[in-house]
Amino acid sequence: MIIPLEQINEETLTAIIEDFILREGTEYGVIDASKADKIAQVKLQLQQGSAVIVYSELHESVNILPREQFDNENKIQNQ
Repeated sequence: MIIPLEQINEETLTAIIEDFILREGTEYGVIDASKADKIAQVKLQLQQGSAVIVYSELHESVNILPREQFDNENKIQNQ
């Protein structure tokens, strides 16, 4: 289930993004990006809709996924 961005307060959103960044070890290319830059990049992806915040009832957890990955996983589950 996608959690709409506007339903998450700023402090919680930042905490979710920080957890995602630390957990995923995201790659930002040759240039080493600061934590603030990484947060801003993920937040921008969420605002643009290329990434989504997803709640898993099965795992009782929140994660950030690329929109395409989320759509593909749902398509497979609904077949």
